[in-house]
Amino acid sequence: MNCPCCSNKLYAECCEPYHTKEKYAPTAEALMRSRFSAFTIPNGNYLMNTTLPAKRKFHTKEELQEWGEINQWIKLEIVNLPTINQVEFKAYYIDQDQNEQLHHELSVFQKMNDRWYYVSGEFLNDN
Repeated sequence: MNCPCCSNKLYAECCEPYHTKEKYAPTAEALMRSRFSAFTIPNGNYLMNTTLPAKRKFHTKEELQEWGEINQWIKLEIVNLPTINQVEFKAYYIDQDQNEQLHHELSVFQKMNDRWYYVSGEFLNDN
């Protein structure tokens, strides 16, 4: 199957090795893509495990899993890579009420012990 992260690669050659812990995402962008794929599958464990440990208290695996389940994830677009630890992206999805949605975010990542983690995101307005 094609990878849900819109990389034009097969899932087995793209995000799956990160989801199965065969290897870790080598860049913030790769982690961002693998997290989007984890929402589409969904894989709440991966989403929690790739959140910076100090930030995990703000989320639960269950709510991350549910966010993936209740939405139909359509497309990921990487807009910009302003720095080595930032990724601006647009995630397109259909919500539980069947409304098309756009999630536009500038995410911050941190590398710790040779692994990338999601730290936080700033929502960007498309108006």
